[in-house]
Amino acid sequence: MRYRTLGSSGCVVSTFALGTMTFGAESDEAASFAMMDAFVEAGGTLVDTADVYSRGHSERIIGRWWAQRPSDVTGRVVLATKARFPMGPDANDSGLSRRYLRRALHASLRRLGVDHVDLYQVHGWDPLTPLEETVRVLGDAVQDGTIGYWGLSNYTGWQIAAACAAADRLGVPRPVTVQPQYNLVSREVEWEVVPAAQYHRLGVLPWSPLGGGWLTGKYRRNQRPTGATRLGEDPQRGVEAYDARAAAQRTWETIDAVDEVAGELGTSMAAVALAWLRDRPAVTSVILGARTVDQLRANLMAVDITLTQEQRARLD
Repeated sequence: MRYRTLGSSGCVVSTFALGTMTFGAESDEAASFAMMDAFVEAGGTLVDTADVYSRGHSERIIGRWWAQRPSDVTGRVVLATKARFPMGPDANDSGLSRRYLRRALHASLRRLGVDHVDLYQVHGWDPLTPLEETVRVLGDAVQDGTIGYWGLSNYTGWQIAAACAAADRLGVPRPVTVQPQYNLVSREVEWEVVPAAQYHRLGVLPWSPLGGGWLTGKYRRNQRPTGATRLGEDPQRGVEAYDARAAAQRTWETIDAVDEVAGELGTSMAAVALAWLRDRPAVTSVILGARTVDQLRANLMAVDITLTQEQRARLD
């Protein structure tokens, strides 16, 4: 495993992170525990969750794992969670207001069974709450020790710049990370988000690094999805999503390039796509999502992959 600092902070994290959106939904507690154990054994340190994942159940599973493992294991974990989206039916059960964020943070801490999290991220932009209000409450949370650092998720380039400027005006720490969707078939963030992250020294934490399965080889030309795939499980929606993505010739050219490089290296297409993303500018850690421990171990094969300059150019 390789390690990098978390954006502009001094906190060191693994270049692959464990995403836990499947915990409590597609993965039961036993499978989730097995993935956590396998990830830490492989040298992984950054574990990413959110309050909205399975409506808090993902955080509860992590909390129970944490309580059952010795401190020398949990002490290596850099724990990250997020808040923004609805956790209840009331008007104040979502957003980035002071009222909601304070409650959401303490609810996450209770579910996780910890007194602080290392990275607390706002899960999306809130157009209703003044930015200064959000930034101030995050700065207060850093000050009182309930969070170590704060970050952004699903923000545009101008929103990143605005958040950093607001932090400077208020005299509070800047965000250190941003989480965008980023992979070989979804590279739009390279236009503005990645340059903004580089300029403001934010580490990029890509989610959906395999493009919803497109970069694993499970979807092929002229073969509509069926069976146990994200697009195949809902036939009508799956066909529509497949047709929309497949219409882009660049998608198939990219998949062909990934397949060729994987053959040259004797590894999986997923490992190649993950290794490419890990080495992109500004990327701190790539968030791996898996349903089973076998899927996670297969993705962790990317740890040992080194692409040549020619192979990277072909993938680009």
